[in-house]
Amino acid sequence: MPTPVANITSPAGDIPPDSLTRAGSSVLGKDQFLKLLVAQLANQDPTKPQDTSQFVAELAQFSALEQQQNTVSRLDTLLMGQATANQTAAGTFIGKDVSYRGAGQHFDGTNSVSATLTLAQDADKVSVAVTDGSGRVVRTIPMGSRSDGTMTAIWDGRDDNGNLLPAGDYSFAPTAYDADGKALSIELSTTGHVSGVAFQGGIPYLKVGESLIKMSDVTSINERITP
Repeated sequence: MPTPVANITSPAGDIPPDSLTRAGSSVLGKDQFLKLLVAQLANQDPTKPQDTSQFVAELAQFSALEQQQNTVSRLDTLLMGQATANQTAAGTFIGKDVSYRGAGQHFDGTNSVSATLTLAQDADKVSVAVTDGSGRVVRTIPMGSRSDGTMTAIWDGRDDNGNLLPAGDYSFAPTAYDADGKALSIELSTTGHVSGVAFQGGIPYLKVGESLIKMSDVTSINERITP
């Protein structure tokens, strides 16, 4: 008589176990580390104890792990505090006029756009190239010879043929040369009114016209003078 075979068929509706499914966490935290250490101590053979230096090393690893986690927690707190301070500081710029580094200019289609140029030494020839959003030079503003110091470049929104260009974002690219044709260092900064603050990725940007300016690019802050 054949031996009966036990019914090992899963009941209807049961989901078979998945050998690829894993429970728990892949990260060994300090709590898990301590549990493993206690279990190791509790299950060792009293007649053949482990080398004490190994336990000392494991305890040192546990202490170092805990200190690293505490350090990371403190750093996170400091970063949150710094971010809050930056946001508060950005709000104090609203309503003020600022000068900032950067070649970007926004033309509203009507009003002239200006920028400040700074020369470290006398120049025989100074000019400013105005480019549109595609990088095409639409206007070259000759400024002649200039002494060292600051000067203002003004663009009326027209191209080299006198045609008024549409509103949009443009860039200024200043150049300076001495009498021998050697290029000189020249810096450009723009002045505008801060109307608000925008946050992108937690980083505050100042709203100046249609542009967003990094606080690190600001070179001076002035109270706005109204007539």
